[in-house]
Amino acid sequence: MFRFIHSSDLHLGKRFGGFTGDLPGRLREARHGVLGRLAVHAREQEASAVMLAGDTFDTETPASDVRRQALTEMGQHPSIRWVLLPGNHDSLQAAELWSRMAAEAPPNVTLAQQAQPLELAPDVFVLPAPCTTRRPGRDTTEWMDAAPTPTGVLRIGLAHGAIQTFTEEGSGEDVIAPDRARRSGLDYLALGDWHGAMQIDDRTFYSGTPEPDRFKHDRPGEALLVSLNGVQALPRITPLTTGAFQWRTLDLQVLSQDDPVEILRNLIPEPNQRRQTLARVLASGHCRLARHAALVAQAEDLSPDFAWFELDMDGLALEHDVDDLDDIERSGALRVAADSLLSDADDTSLSAAERAVAGAALARLYRHAQEKAS
Repeated sequence: MFRFIHSSDLHLGKRFGGFTGDLPGRLREARHGVLGRLAVHAREQEASAVMLAGDTFDTETPASDVRRQALTEMGQHPSIRWVLLPGNHDSLQAAELWSRMAAEAPPNVTLAQQAQPLELAPDVFVLPAPCTTRRPGRDTTEWMDAAPTPTGVLRIGLAHGAIQTFTEEGSGEDVIAPDRARRSGLDYLALGDWHGAMQIDDRTFYSGTPEPDRFKHDRPGEALLVSLNGVQALPRITPLTTGAFQWRTLDLQVLSQDDPVEILRNLIPEPNQRRQTLARVLASGHCRLARHAALVAQAEDLSPDFAWFELDMDGLALEHDVDDLDDIERSGALRVAADSLLSDADDTSLSAAERAVAGAALARLYRHAQEKAS
């Protein structure tokens, strides 16, 4: 039995420039904390190695503190062998990065920089396929077919890239043969690049990122425990939870008779989970103005509980009658403003985003009028 943890796409040093306040720093620190969590899992599961299938760093020029602190953390777990593969974000084209890594890496860290068999343990060989550039333009795993290893040993492929047209950036280049494990006689092919865990066949898996960094995959951060019980035996795969933050996309579908505030309350996580949650709520359907305003108010009230909270109301259409506008004002400047905003919210010649802005402004005006009246 040989056990190891398969992970990838840590993207250490990612800046998260789309967020403000202390959140970018918290997200960067969570990515660094993944290393310790992987080590804990390795000890608990009696796994002797952690294999990182590319994009350990977010760029080819990570800050020196990001690089050094990552290596230091790995060195704090000397019983675990760490294998780092260059990915498309930290490819071998970054010669200075990998030369510094080679000089600074502790003894238990192996840099898989060459496409040649690497003996990881007795009767266990890793066949790495490092990315030579950000877009190698070829199947970097092809060499594995003829890679020589002793008879009766485990062959583990380690690569970073796309299967067919399957890639993070939507490109069809740099395709890895989907049946590479079979062609090369691999017991397991550990892949990186796709940020959500996915099985390609019985021996080929994407681990996904251990700490989510976007809403695209809507999956928890995880790594894979891989157990190989002999040459050509099928691997046993066990997902391991690793993420500190949850990125949640919540669909809030509203009918005219529904209370959107109640629906929202039933969708969101419990209060003790919100600080570690980034939530994007996608509202759709139809809603009367009063309930639209109440939903906006509820979202504003909930927002400080979360690491980040966004209510997207582009898909939520306003339903109204004259009584709704009368609740704001029957005449005068406020009524003129309300009529104008309602006209924009209903104007199909405007973009969905422009209509949503008008609807949100009308809801705020309605709230203001209600607060003033009370």
